[in-house]
Parts: sequence; C-alpha cells; structure tokens
Amino acid sequence: MAKAFDISKIGRGARVRRSPYFEVTQRHGCKGYTVYNHMYLPNCYSDPVKEYWKLVHDVTLWDVSVERIVEISGPDGFALANKLTPRDLGKCRVGQAKYVLITAEDGGIINDPVLLRLGENRFWLALADSDVLLWAKGVALSGGLKVEVREVDVFPLQVQGPKSRALMGDLFGASILNLPYYDFIESNLDGIPLVITRTGWTGEVGYEIFLCDPKRGVELWEKILQAGRRYKIAPTGPSDIRRIEAGILNYGADITLTDNPYEVGLGWLVDLEKRDDFIGKGSLQRIKSQGVRRKLVGVEIGGRPIEFNMTRWPVRNGGGDVGYVTSAIYSPRLKQNIGYAMLPIEHAELGTKFTVMVPGTKGRPATVVRKPFLDPKKDIPKS
Repeated sequence: MAKAFDISKIGRGARVRRSPYFEVTQRHGCKGYTVYNHMYLPNCYSDPVKEYWKLVHDVTLWDVSVERIVEISGPDGFALANKLTPRDLGKCRVGQAKYVLITAEDGGIINDPVLLRLGENRFWLALADSDVLLWAKGVALSGGLKVEVREVDVFPLQVQGPKSRALMGDLFGASILNLPYYDFIESNLDGIPLVITRTGWTGEVGYEIFLCDPKRGVELWEKILQAGRRYKIAPTGPSDIRRIEAGILNYGADITLTDNPYEVGLGWLVDLEKRDDFIGKGSLQRIKSQGVRRKLVGVEIGGRPIEFNMTRWPVRNGGGDVGYVTSAIYSPRLKQNIGYAMLPIEHAELGTKFTVMVPGTKGRPATVVRKPFLDPKKDIPKS
C-alpha cells in the first residue's frame, strides 16, 4: 500500500500571510491552522467539543484577521457600495454594521461580508473566504466612479461567549455595554486604536475588535487575555458546532457563487424595492418570481455522533443521489447530528426522509428539519 500523504509537506511561503497575532497564537498553543483569504486561520487549541463548551459557558478569544477588510471611500463611495449589494444601504446609518451579500450579474453570491459604514461615503467590508477587492475595483472602473478601493491593515479579533459583556466592560468601561447589536464604535485600549462591533460568528453574545495598528497585535491579545482570566477566557478557533446550531452559513461550503440568496435562505437580504440599481437585480427579480428549484435545508442525521464533514456527503432518495450535505456535525447540547443539505425543492419539505452517505457507513437515515436549530429569533446575541 502506498504511504499516506503527509499534509505537512504542502508548500508554504510568504504568499500565505500571517496576522499580527500569529506569534502569540503559537505561544498559547494553537495546534492547527487552515488557509482563508490567503492567510493562516488558527482553527484549534484543544478538542473542538471542549472549545464549544468554553464558548457556551464562558468567553473565548479568536484571531479572525482572515476577515480581510476592503475599504471603499471617496465621493462615490456610497454609490459603489450600494451597487455591490442587494441590501439597501440607504437604511444603514453611519456607526451601523449590516450583514450583506455581494451578488453577481446572475444572482450568484460572491461573498457575504459584514459591512461597516464609517462615514457617508466610507465603508469597510469584513470578508468571507472569497476575493472581492478586484471585483469591486472592476465595478468601480466600469462605472466611472470616483472612489478608492483598497485592502486596509485592519485585523479583527472575536471575543465571544456569555461572559464577553463583563470582560468588555472591564476593558472599555460601562458604556460599551450599551452598544446595540450590529452597531460599532471607534475606541482604543491604552492607546491602541480600535473599532469595536457587536457582531460575531457564534450565535452567542459577542464582540469583534478591529485592530488598526498591526504593530500592537501581540500587546492587544495579551491585554485581553489578562483581563479575561477572571472569566476563564480561552483562545479557540471558530466553532462549527455553535455556528451550525445558530443557522450560520460558511462561504465556500454552504454558500458558493453557484447559489443565489433565495436558495440558501437569505432572501431577506435582497431588497428588490430599493431605489438604486444593484448588480444582479434583474436576475434576482426573475428568480423570486419563478421560484427556486432547490433549497438549503436543515437536517438531522441519525446514528452515532459524526465528525465534522471534510467533503460534501451525497444525499440519496429512492436509490439515486438527489443532493448533498454541505456542513454536518454532532451537537453535544442537542445530542443530535445536525447540518445543512442542498436538495431539490420536491425533497425539501419538513419531515422528508432520505439517506446521507456518511463516509465509512452504508448510509445514515436523515430528516429535513427547521433551522436554526437553536434560538431562531437570535435572542441570545441580541441580549
């Protein structure tokens, strides 16, 4: 038998960038990284289930510098940002963030960033794992818009979990506790320039801290950990268990360029009545009118606890493949294997039964269920 490939032999180099926190993540025991937006993303320090419970019960610190920040500014900054997304940015005030989609001409999803409006014509896009910089530059050039589109040296951390509010109050004062969900402020910590948002990728109470001086990354990390000791803080990677429970989608797995907002349950981010035109509007009008042919649904998968899927798992019904699982994992809180599957619309009704071809098995029984699996009104992160 041929020797198994040693994944550590995959070539690396300066083209894969390191965050200002890279050194300190290693110092604190990061055991693995993945590559996301051409950067190293720390993805585990201990067992994923232990990290999940730490997130659910205490407070966690993540390096999410891979959410590369594209800044749009200049006289036509609003016009460009509003053209890129089907969400009406006229309803986004300065100091507010919005979860948005960036759509292609056929309605496909290019990215699903968090957008921050820092000024009337100045925006940040905190990106998922797909390139947007050149797309935005191309749209600006083709439209003759007077804008500057650039990637800025801003590096976010996430502070997430039920004790994050108390920790943030200790670090920044009681006023930070009044920051509404999806609002942000410009602030500092002992002179370290920051932007702080009430956002996160967990479904828990949380904040993102955007570092605006990369030379002070290690200092910022250590200050947060020091202040968080009383709350049992721990550095972790992103929790796929918690984000799937919360119905949060992962670009590249659950959303791709071949998917449109209505297929993946994000039609609420499309404002077809907005006054200004946006890329993909005609296609999305047609898709909404005609209806979708497939749908991303919540699923429960029977049998023993599963490991997080590394590939798409085929879904079978009546002997043939009808779709695929995009993300799936065992939830220790729900004591159930949960995930998402992309299915033809005729197989997407609640209660539909099918078989998921989990590797190493002859197939597992599965059922279409509602998603999110926990807290559908997002009462927890809004609290």
